[in-house]
Amino acid sequence: MTDIVIAQTTIDDEGQAKELARGAVESKLAAGAHIDAPFTAVYWWKSEIETAKEWRISYMTTADRLPELEAWVSERHSYEVPQWVTLAVTGGSDAYLSWVVEETTKR
Repeated sequence: MTDIVIAQTTIDDEGQAKELARGAVESKLAAGAHIDAPFTAVYWWKSEIETAKEWRISYMTTADRLPELEAWVSERHSYEVPQWVTLAVTGGSDAYLSWVVEETTKR
């Protein structure tokens, strides 16, 4: 079975979150994407503590497609240093994991 991962980024604009989610799915870089409800982020940026409203995008993809997805998101993201973290999927239903592989396979 192909390794499945969840890749996440955050962004401060709901419209951009939807564009990043939809574009990655349309490009077959992710089988699907979830956009979480807005939350408050508190973080250091350029020696200052910042507070922002952000949306988290979680992409369901394969380890094979991950480098292309990361490059694609990076090119389109508005942040100077976008959050990019990946989580290994260590289990799940065979049907769902197979669907992720099928939908991210280049055709």
